[in-house]
Parts: sequence; C-alpha cells; structure tokens
Amino acid sequence: MNNDSVFIYSPELLSYKFNQHHPFNQERLRLTVDLLKSIDALSDEQIVSPRKASDGELLLSHDQLLIDAVKSAGRQTLPMERASNFGLGTEDTPIFPNMHEASSLIVGGTITAVELVMEEKCHHALHLGGGLHHGFRGKASGFCIYNDCSVAISYIRKKYNLKVLYIDTDAHHGDGVQWAFYDDPGVCTLSIHETGRYLFPGTGQVHERGIGQGYGYCFNIPLDAFTEDDSWLYAYKTSVEQIAEFFQPDVIVTQNGADAHYYDPLTHLSASMNIYYEIPKIAHEIAHKYCNGKWIAVGGGGYDIWRVVPRAWSLIWLEMTNQVDKARDELPTDWLESWNTLSPVSLPTEWSDPVDMVPVIPRKKEIEEKNKRTVEMALKILQNAK
Repeated sequence: MNNDSVFIYSPELLSYKFNQHHPFNQERLRLTVDLLKSIDALSDEQIVSPRKASDGELLLSHDQLLIDAVKSAGRQTLPMERASNFGLGTEDTPIFPNMHEASSLIVGGTITAVELVMEEKCHHALHLGGGLHHGFRGKASGFCIYNDCSVAISYIRKKYNLKVLYIDTDAHHGDGVQWAFYDDPGVCTLSIHETGRYLFPGTGQVHERGIGQGYGYCFNIPLDAFTEDDSWLYAYKTSVEQIAEFFQPDVIVTQNGADAHYYDPLTHLSASMNIYYEIPKIAHEIAHKYCNGKWIAVGGGGYDIWRVVPRAWSLIWLEMTNQVDKARDELPTDWLESWNTLSPVSLPTEWSDPVDMVPVIPRKKEIEEKNKRTVEMALKILQNAK
C-alpha cells in the first residue's frame, strides 16, 4: 500500500441515495474517481474499500433510538408520525430502502480512513463519500442521517486520546460536529461558511465559542453572501494558521464541501476553483507542521456535481499525493467525452474557471470589509489565550 496517501472508495457508496430528484447525488463520486483515473493520478492499489460501521461505533455519537429508527425506516416499518421525531421522512432527508446500511457504510469509510492513518499505514486518507456534518446525536438533518465526522472524531478521542482539529469549509455551517464537541477541549472546531441569515442551518455565529471546558475551542467565521475568492481565502488562511498555532493538534480532520462555488445551486457564495487549490494545500502544510502528517479528509456538500465537484475534490487528492501539476491546464478529453453525454450542462474544459465567471458585484468592497471584521471577532479570543 502507498505509504503516503489512501483513497477510500467503493461503488457501494452510491447506495446512499434519497431519490432521483434529490440535490444530494453521490454520482459525483464516480465523476471524481473517473477524472482522477483519466489523468493517471489514482491507481487501484491506492483505493481501499470502506466497511460498515458497527452499532457500537455509531453509538459513539448517536443514540440507540435513532439507530433503531433508521433501521426500521429502511425496512419501511417506521410509522411516519414517529419518523419526523428523528428527522426522517422530511423533504431534506427522505426515507429510502436500506438507509441504515448505506449510512453506516459512509461512517465506516471515515473510520477506515482514521484507522489507516492512526496505524501509520499512511499519512493521509481521503474519503469523499463522507462529510455528513449535519447529523445530530438523536436526529438526522440536512441530507445527513448519521454524522461520520462526529463518529470518527469520537473514535479518535476514545481509542487514541489525541487532540483533533476539525476544519469545515462547506458553505453550510458544520453544526452537528460543533455541538457534538461543544464542551470538549480536546476537539477544536473551525467552520467557515456562508452566514446563516438566509442559509440552512442558520447557526454558526461568531459568539458560538463552546461551553464549560470546551469554551474557546469552537470557532465560526460566517461570511457574507457573494463573498469572492480573495476574501474567502483571507478568512481561511488567517483562521487556520492562527488556530492551529494556538491549538497544536495531534491530527486534523477536514470536511471539504464544494458548495462555496459560484455555480452551486443551493448557496450564495461566489468563489471559483481558485479556493479549491488552496484549501487542501494549507491543510497539508498544517498536517505536517503539527501532526506528523496525520490528515483525514472527507467530502461534504457540493450540488453542481458536473462542473464543480469533480474538479474541486480531485484537487484534494492531487495535493495529498503531490500531483497538483496534473491540474493546471485542460481537462482530459476522454473524461469530457464520456460525461458530456450525461451532463445536463456543458462541462468546463479546463481545471480553472474563466476570470469573468463571476459578474461584477457592486458591494464587493463592503463585503470584504465586513468579512475581515468577522475574522477579527472570531479570532479575538486567541489574543487572550496567549
């Protein structure tokens, strides 16, 4: 096995499917894997299949009542009036057959990534099928049935007793993970997301800082709608570097939602592919600077599955394996020809976006200044910690 990076994947991960018209579509995994193979950046030897998480592992972050409800729902034996108590059968999280099996495979994939890194089989592990950061202890939420991020971090805490830095760059606030470790000083959570003023889940304000012993280990940077690359990257670089220096993590877990992009249909940010080169690059540097390379990365949101997600997610693996030079010019012709026949939109032909992709935003300077103040407020607590 490659001693540096491992890619967790199996076609079985596509069984996590709500319905034909739901925005959460795991076909994006196939698009990404196919793109990486088209540029000879991913070999079969680097791929490890996920395993299903056991009920005991799920109980690290979930209640037995939820697990039982998900099993019953997947067998079509859960009454609808009870389903809503667990966040199931909603517009966001519809019931589908064998949902427990599909969901526990996602959690098991992230645990597999953790085990490979912790047992020093590799430095880095990527599980793009994971990143379901909205699930709560007793309730499914926001397309997420179980929360693989929370279970995996709990697994690290319980089995290895290491300090975990969780970095979430999904456009939606990483609420499920935040609340799971809100009182744990051994887990530092950082979420950089679009402000919840108009976007689910509506949380993730600067003043959410943790409670009890966990106070001061929770960081939120809610960015204004229409934030562009420079302002987004300023918030990311500044916060990640200062928080890592403060927290001195033993391992980092990154959630890599690809929905801050201008094309994403569910969000209102205006980033381009430029940020998706930088996100894994800085995470990679932090992992080696503080954690002896220990880096577990998962997927997350991303609802333009054709034009955005395959490129953004490929860049995580290319960074992990020092192959970013393969993503500098045109996308491979065979990949474009293969997927253009299925795509409802014309696929981009290059790794980067056109410089004029985002129309001129009149409030650009105002947005940048507001975001800068938000970063300052979020990190102000670090001055007191010195």
